[in-house]
Amino acid sequence: MLTVDRHGLPSALAERLTDEARASFAETPREARFKFLAQALGLDEASLLAELSRLTGLEVLEEPAIDPDGMKILPARIASEAQVVPTLLPGGEEGRLRLVTALPPDTDTADWVATFASRRPKWYLSPPERVAALINENYGVGSGSLEDEGDDLPAAEVAASDEADQDAAVVRFVTEVLTQAVAEGATDVHFEPQENNLRIRYRVDGILIAIPLPDNLARFQDAIISRLKIMARLNISERRLPQDGRINFRDGKNVLDIRVSTIPTIYAESVSLRLLNQRKEAYNMDRIGMNAEEQAAVRKVLDYPHGIILVTGPTGSGKSTTLNAFLQAINSPDIRIVTIEDPIEYEVPGANQVQTRAEIGLTFAGALRSTLRQDPDVIMVGEIRDLETAEISIRASLTGHLVFSTLHTNDAPGAITRLIDMGVEPFLVGSAVELVIAQRLVRRLCADCAKTVPVDRAKLLPALETLGMDESYLKDVTSLKEAVGCRKCRGTGYRGRVGVFEIFHPKPLHDLIITRISNRDLTEKAIALGMRPLAKAGWLKVAAGLTTIDELVRNLSSNE
Repeated sequence: MLTVDRHGLPSALAERLTDEARASFAETPREARFKFLAQALGLDEASLLAELSRLTGLEVLEEPAIDPDGMKILPARIASEAQVVPTLLPGGEEGRLRLVTALPPDTDTADWVATFASRRPKWYLSPPERVAALINENYGVGSGSLEDEGDDLPAAEVAASDEADQDAAVVRFVTEVLTQAVAEGATDVHFEPQENNLRIRYRVDGILIAIPLPDNLARFQDAIISRLKIMARLNISERRLPQDGRINFRDGKNVLDIRVSTIPTIYAESVSLRLLNQRKEAYNMDRIGMNAEEQAAVRKVLDYPHGIILVTGPTGSGKSTTLNAFLQAINSPDIRIVTIEDPIEYEVPGANQVQTRAEIGLTFAGALRSTLRQDPDVIMVGEIRDLETAEISIRASLTGHLVFSTLHTNDAPGAITRLIDMGVEPFLVGSAVELVIAQRLVRRLCADCAKTVPVDRAKLLPALETLGMDESYLKDVTSLKEAVGCRKCRGTGYRGRVGVFEIFHPKPLHDLIITRISNRDLTEKAIALGMRPLAKAGWLKVAAGLTTIDELVRNLSSNE
């Protein structure tokens, strides 16, 4: 027997809440009520589900499956707004529409279902993340927002569709896509017009994932692209030229600085969004994946009063995250830190952070030159892009400042030759650069589904050879972990990423650097002096069960 109020809150639980909490529960969006209630009652997800089941008599389904016939009965709008999904149970009662939801159905939800369903409903409970995932996977992300006006609605509720209705639907849809991107941990969102279709993909853990979308999305394509351009304050009438802009987007407690880029394609404008969480917690050296030995090598240089520390790698390899981890390690009230970035990805408490604006003349070089008059102890330059920035950074390090920056090179010794190729005098490079770290991000094995398997030498040897290693690395390694795939990792077998680092100390090779030694020779000398190349550092992550050899080959084989 269901004993819930009109908001789906069982009376026995309502009595345990304060008046303020009950009011807040009623005002909370349906999709967030379960989490709010768990926090208010001090319960975890499983405990709250068990308590709801006990109080209402509804059975809990941990892994419900979608009912395709039920989807034809229950419109996407109702499924999305009420967070209800039809489920298929083998051997269930004939003629019943079985529905799962995270919270017991409230009065409105029960009335909606009765309006659309000719079959008598039977309700079940399920974890909210599973319900939301089933809705997104089967109806499509944002399907409730874009459902055609009048489709599946009783005649009395059908209203003439007008531009205002469509605009509101598109606004809701774009918000849902961005909100889901934040929930998935995406770094980028791509809106890509195709022939008779609009594809939307998220980049999660460095991999592009096509998200399920409503069947009628194509008819809203132009409106969706225009909405994104309006949010970014771009010229919506200009469709022939690329444009760049930015959006400030708030999703609950998350405040996103979204960089927007448009380019014209043969079908329509393609829009790419880079998501930057302004309140994102900065990583420390443990969290980025540095082991104790690597941290010790870095901390020794962080204690130097001056010099340059460079982090190298391709775009998206986590260079800025690593630099911010270094800043976090040395940040204290007696050190003045100034950062020059584009964009500012992390807030550093106590630091003076400068956002470059090339359109008004505030470049890296110009900002750096002004920063030197601000009495800094530590300067972080987001990227060395040109000779002027490189020379000012090096001279700053030689005049008593500790300077952090990044370069785009494949390996650590390559940073030395890149600076020299830019036009910096070799003796200045050799004198100023104290440490170079090359890095990559590899996907971390999902802790919930990774399994341990015996070493398969036949499979591993070709991969090791691709990375420039031999079977000696399999000595004393009897088992490794491999990816499996589960609901929590979206079936990929991986969740999150971990850094792989190549740490190079150039000072012992100072005399060779000023002779303009080649990158290949410099690398060989560095390895002879104990530098661990990226591939070998990555193998340590594989042996430790953090990632797989396949993931290592995917990221590093082109560099070894």
